Amino acid sequence: MKRLIVVSDTHGSFSPFYQIITDHLQDCDLFVHLGDGRREVEDVLALHPELPLVALRGNCDFCCGFSEQETFFLGGKKILAVHGHTFGVKGGTGRLEDAARRAGCDVVLYGHTHVADCRTEEGLTILNPGSPSCPRGGPRSFGIVDILEDGGIVVHIARMR
Repeated sequence: MKRLIVVSDTHGSFSPFYQIITDHLQDCDLFVHLGDGRREVEDVLALHPELPLVALRGNCDFCCGFSEQETFFLGGKKILAVHGHTFGVKGGTGRLEDAARRAGCDVVLYGHTHVADCRTEEGLTILNPGSPSCPRGGPRSFGIVDILEDGGIVVHIARMR
């Protein structure tokens, strides 16, 4: 099994992000921060430079070299990760889902809305982890993606303690 921990929209709040990292250092293959958390990402990497982390630029991240989107493989699954603002996700995820399908992705990760979303539509797994520091309409949260040995994908929203 391969495990991916997904975080987004920490907006300057280091402690929740660092708690997620330290709680999952031993059981995670890759961490992804979907944007609006440049300072927290830089601070975590200063403490753990070896950390397997994909960091994206959000609409509130300025003057950083992070990409707006990344496509990568984990456990044989193709994953598209974006912040979401360039796909207009506050108005719906249709454009993002279309882009992920056109790219042949199995999983698409997005943030920006601060609202957790976890579902599968027509074979595409869609995950927004919400926010561990400033959620909208729900608990503080992050996402977990498990890619099983048999190729199955199990995704869920984890609530912050």
